[in-house]
Amino acid sequence: MGAEEGHSNALEDITFGSVAGMVAKVFEHPFDLVKVRLQSQPTDRPATFKGPWDCFNQTRRREGFLGLYRGLTAPLLGAACENATLFLCYNKWKDLILTVRPEIHGIGSGSQKGKARELTTAELAMAGGGAGFMASFVLTPIELIKCRMQVQRLAMEGTVPSTVSPLSTSPQTGSHPISSTPHIPSSSSGAASLARPGVKLQGPIALIGDVIRKNGVKGLWLGQTGTLFRETGGSAAWFATFEYTARLFISNHQKQPQNSDKVIIKGDLAKWELMVSGAMAGIAYTVSLFPADSIKSAIQTQAELNPISTPPSFVQMAKIIYRSRGIKGLYAGCGTTIAKSAPSSAMIFAIYETLESNFGGFLG
Repeated sequence: MGAEEGHSNALEDITFGSVAGMVAKVFEHPFDLVKVRLQSQPTDRPATFKGPWDCFNQTRRREGFLGLYRGLTAPLLGAACENATLFLCYNKWKDLILTVRPEIHGIGSGSQKGKARELTTAELAMAGGGAGFMASFVLTPIELIKCRMQVQRLAMEGTVPSTVSPLSTSPQTGSHPISSTPHIPSSSSGAASLARPGVKLQGPIALIGDVIRKNGVKGLWLGQTGTLFRETGGSAAWFATFEYTARLFISNHQKQPQNSDKVIIKGDLAKWELMVSGAMAGIAYTVSLFPADSIKSAIQTQAELNPISTPPSFVQMAKIIYRSRGIKGLYAGCGTTIAKSAPSSAMIFAIYETLESNFGGFLG
């Protein structure tokens, strides 16, 4: 919903955002699982997976097709919460900006309902960043559980065992949250116990209980710094890129002779135009702050892959990954993420805008 169409409706933002997020999440989850597993590989020895396709094939062979949807419950809930929060906060931030600055350089006026001026790209990015900042606090606990579920199978198979803290200063071990040594003493607990036959994979409720029992409620926000950076910067790029691209399509339509007597809005765009705008937004979101996501995933998966060590801070983890794998390590899984984020964002925006165009006003 553009600024020019009046103030937002909270219930519609929550409902339409939730539906769009959940539909897109079902599509993108296998890509996300591959991305997390690539980001969580050991750094003290050859990588477990040669690349995204190898990771996909190994997962499918070992766990079956449904293995690609391991941990879907948490992100499905998370997608609903995240997108509801994002669209709600984004539109509220836009309303706030219009309230504070109803007119700029004589452009428009916010005094009449339905006649609010069009926000600048910078203002849209500001609103998107504010929405992402708020959404990060909702998303971190959900992503923590999702990431742990996605690597449980690896830990159970002993693919990435460890008994040494990733903060060890020993240069030989490479220092990483999920592996510092390939050997597991027979007396080891944690990752070693997960490798024993017959150990069942934990579900989201059991994992939440495990986190709270060991680290208190605040433990659910492990990796918050990475999520905060990713969501704030990424959401600014996400919304601004979508709006900018959509406006290019709107401008093109507005120039056509048959539209000279009407004002074109996003609801008038074709589905493919909304999807192209959304796809561009997804790419911008991924590329903008991807290393923050890599660092966040590495921190969050440590509880499964190296449970006896102390989680490093965001800065410590960034240094660990960079020393071990360089810039490439900070962008592990980036290609896979772009492959899922472009069509996923295309679906989210197309569904949201379609619902807004057809059902906007029914819930308010």
